[in-house]
Amino acid sequence: MAATSSTADVQTQLTLPGKVIAVTGANRGIGLGVAECCLDNGADKVYSIDLAEPGEEFDAVSKKFPGRLFAVSANVTDEESITAAVDKIVEQAGAIHGMVVNAGRTNHKAALDFTKEDVESLFAVNLFGAFYTARAAARAFIKLNIKGSIVFTASMASYRPNKRVPSAPYGASKAGVRNMTHTLAMEWAKYNIRVNSVSPGLVRTAMTYWVPQQPDWEQQLKYYGGFPRLAEVQELGGAYVYLLSDAASYTTSIDIPVNGVIGRLLPSFIGVYR
Repeated sequence: MAATSSTADVQTQLTLPGKVIAVTGANRGIGLGVAECCLDNGADKVYSIDLAEPGEEFDAVSKKFPGRLFAVSANVTDEESITAAVDKIVEQAGAIHGMVVNAGRTNHKAALDFTKEDVESLFAVNLFGAFYTARAAARAFIKLNIKGSIVFTASMASYRPNKRVPSAPYGASKAGVRNMTHTLAMEWAKYNIRVNSVSPGLVRTAMTYWVPQQPDWEQQLKYYGGFPRLAEVQELGGAYVYLLSDAASYTTSIDIPVNGVIGRLLPSFIGVYR
């Protein structure tokens, strides 16, 4: 006899009504774009957890969504600091339903040129900070008995190296994030916590301003195909919104590449890719 199940509680809309979402590193760049998309899709409140002070970009989004976007200061490399930030969000908002583990840094140069400090600073934020943030969120979900969602920002560099602008430590740290995604998803499924990741390709941020300024940029795009431009930060948001939403209630342990196809099969492209 075939098993039957009720779908009465299954949500089919990719929206975030009533949800409180935290995004690390969301005072600018990809994190702020994700925060904006969450608010556009009905999130009740979004909190940016960042060490830097909010700037004009953050203020502009805050004005667009009055009383719904907030900034909390914390250092993700310090587990006590990120835990205190999560506790503060729960105290203010009454709950937390999703955590986007986005804070990160990059440093591109030849492996032999990296100093010990360079490597340690990359891993401290990208890998250790990601782990501390995810664990702080999971503990809050468990305490509040909430079916929470954790979404890591990985990178297409976690699949293949960037030949034009290499960074072995960066790629390794992001590959670690993807592995962490799968392992934590397995461990925390019993708590109804979903863990996934998104791997952006080349995105127009302050860290990639130089990419389209290369003298052979147009030639690269014609040769390698894909969308002939960088992504806007808001174009990543749909993947995060899906993974944070109740429509993804049976989705865990996956990575969603968002890279416009560019370089998908050709590792020599500047942004390389799977």
